[in-house]
Amino acid sequence: MSSAAHLDITPRGLATITLNRPEIHNAFDDQLIAHLIDLLTQARDDTRTCLLLLASTGKSFSAGADLAWMRRMADASREDNLRDARKLALLMETLNSFPTPTLAKVQGAVMGGGVGLVSCCDIVVASDAAFFALSEVKLGLAPAAISPYVIAKMGVSQARRYFVSAERFPAARAAAMGLVHEVAPPDELDARTAQLIDTLLANGPQAMRAAKQLVQVANPLQVTPELSEYTAGVIADLRASAEGREGLRAFLDKDAPAWTRQQPTSGAA
Repeated sequence: MSSAAHLDITPRGLATITLNRPEIHNAFDDQLIAHLIDLLTQARDDTRTCLLLLASTGKSFSAGADLAWMRRMADASREDNLRDARKLALLMETLNSFPTPTLAKVQGAVMGGGVGLVSCCDIVVASDAAFFALSEVKLGLAPAAISPYVIAKMGVSQARRYFVSAERFPAARAAAMGLVHEVAPPDELDARTAQLIDTLLANGPQAMRAAKQLVQVANPLQVTPELSEYTAGVIADLRASAEGREGLRAFLDKDAPAWTRQQPTSGAA
C-alpha cells in the first residue's frame, strides 16, 4: 500500500512532501499528522534542503480532518482529545517554523485543517479552480489549533467572518485576503510552481533562512505555549460536546443537525 505522504529531496535542494490519500481527498488523521511531523523533521534536518514544497495528489489539496478519526475522537476522553489536539498544533508549528522557505501548490478543495497547512506556508500558488472553507462550525466544532496561523495570514477581519460563517470562497478571494499569493489556470499551475521554485533556488540559501527568520521574529502574532494549550482545550471540549457529536452525526447521516431545526420564529429577538 502506498504511503499516505512521502518526502523526496532533489540534488538541487528541493524537498517535496506530498499528501497521498486522494481517495479521501487527502484528509488527515492522527497517524498522518504524526507522519507529516516526522517528514518535516527529516526535511528540516537534511543539510540538502533549501526549499520545501507542500503538494498533494488527486483533485483536492486537503479536505481537513478524516471523519473516521473525528468519530473516534468524539468517543474519546478529554485527555485523549487534548493529546490529539496538541499533536495537530505541533504539526502546524513545525511547518510554520520550518527554517527554509516553504511553498504550497494547491490544486483543489482546501477545507478546515487544510487551510491551516496553507496558512503555515510562506508562498502559496493555487489553481483558479481551488476553493477554501473553514467549515468546522457546520459540524459543531471550531478551527482551534489552526486559528493562530490562519488569523496571521488572512487577518482578523476576514477570520471573524469565515470562522463563524463556514462559507466557501474561491482562490481569487483567498488571494485578495492574502491567504494565497498567486492564482493560475489549472493547466498552468505546475509550470508556475516550477518558475517559483527556480526563482527561490537561485537565491542564497542562508540569506533566505535569515530573511524568513526576520519576518518570524518581527511578527506580532506569536504562537505561545499558552495560546496552543488554549486552542487544544477548545477543540477537546467541542469534539466531546453534545453539539459536536450531533454535528458529526448529521454530517455522516446526510441530515440537518438538530440546531437548524430550532431556529427562532420570524421576528424573535
